Amino acid sequence: MGTGKSPRVGDVDPSEAWQILNDNKSARLIDVRTSAEWAFVGFPDLGEVGQRPIFIEWSSLPNMSENPRFAAELDEALGSDVPDTLLFLCRSGARSLRAAYLVADHLATRGLKVTCLNIAEGFEGDLDAHAHRGSMNGWKARGLSWRQS
Repeated sequence: MGTGKSPRVGDVDPSEAWQILNDNKSARLIDVRTSAEWAFVGFPDLGEVGQRPIFIEWSSLPNMSENPRFAAELDEALGSDVPDTLLFLCRSGARSLRAAYLVADHLATRGLKVTCLNIAEGFEGDLDAHAHRGSMNGWKARGLSWRQS
């Protein structure tokens, strides 16, 4: 599960993430994609496990510049109730991994030991032979609950 870079950050696949959210009611999923991705591609539906994702853009369109307030926005969303496990999701696992490291370091400076897990396949997964996402792996391809607005 670990990436070897930090004991506070690891990788899980979407099915493992779903199981963690089901088993650990205090764990939270942070979807770091853009608002356009949430609106047009869809987002995890966590109703079955009694949860709702936290939506915070890691980077914003049109130039995909990183959100300098990402950690502060997560602090605001969590309030004083910081769980022991945070799961990070993006399209394919790259932005969410960077977010997991940033948050793990941010929370460590506050003296909090939180496990930050990157959902490695992301929401749409890897590109297939036709350069399309959504069929090989990822949240949607694994048949996990999701919605589209």
